[in-house]
Amino acid sequence: MSDSALQKSAAPTVLSLAQLLEQQPATTPACLIEPGLLPPQGILFVGGEPKVGKSILVCNLALSLAAGVDRMGFPIPAPRRVLICQFELPMPQFVSRLALMRRSVGAAADEHLLVDTRAAGNLLSAAQGLNHFVAAARASQAEVIILDPLYSTHDRDENDTRAMAALCQSLLRLREASGAALVIVHHIRKSIGRHEIGSAFRGSSALHAVGDSYVLLTQPSPPLPTVELRFQFRYAAAQPPRLLQLDEPTLWFSSAGSPSAPVPPRRKVEKTDITHALAGMGDQARYNQLRDQIMTTTECSKRTAQLAISQACRHGWIVQADGQYRLPL
Repeated sequence: MSDSALQKSAAPTVLSLAQLLEQQPATTPACLIEPGLLPPQGILFVGGEPKVGKSILVCNLALSLAAGVDRMGFPIPAPRRVLICQFELPMPQFVSRLALMRRSVGAAADEHLLVDTRAAGNLLSAAQGLNHFVAAARASQAEVIILDPLYSTHDRDENDTRAMAALCQSLLRLREASGAALVIVHHIRKSIGRHEIGSAFRGSSALHAVGDSYVLLTQPSPPLPTVELRFQFRYAAAQPPRLLQLDEPTLWFSSAGSPSAPVPPRRKVEKTDITHALAGMGDQARYNQLRDQIMTTTECSKRTAQLAISQACRHGWIVQADGQYRLPL
């Protein structure tokens, strides 16, 4: 055992509050990616639909971190040493992708961006595989480790809470042994709600115990040449969704502003909506004419308009006679 390891093992493991406060830095360390996206030694999960651009986005972040530059609207306070462990592309293809992206930042990232060329086949869920990633992180002095995708680093059932909890413990061991932050690309469940973010990830109940930040990539509807990023942070202030646009010749995402707020659908038609619609048609109208007028003026569904007419008749707000609807006398 090395001298540093002996010193660490001999250090007290139970400390008083006073001792802990003495060890605290004078100022809170800045996040590696702002605003609050990746805290020091934090764990960031990036997920989205298939082929939405998760891996490209994470490579963009890796180059930005290594170069210490803001390329996508996410401030990078300082250059960081980044270790990429990716399992999807053959190494020549992956290097070609990085080379294409590199043209936009020059040589600024060359010495800080590192790639584990033997990541494939090593599993975090096995002791030997975990040791491999720890050794790679220490050899590279990584401050950030990227795992893309998570499902290639284990052989566990992602629908099994205990299995995923054990995998999360391996992630925590990797973070503790390396002292690095983790950026993890992970897939999401097949069917998710509009407002789901962290809970959209497979094995989410276990992942919520270890993740500090979650970014979900979706394609806006109707389809646009952009992706929408939605955020969920454990410790930082909430961030509004934002749009990114991919420039295919350079393989870089850039900011495309904020998505427009969806107009909430009207689910209830008021009395005044019905009487105003009828008054605007000359005080009387046939059923289909009145229904269509209500749909137009309130932007409600046909079913809602039909229910509104029935309710108005029951309450005496309008009167039906000889196939015509009119206001009461």
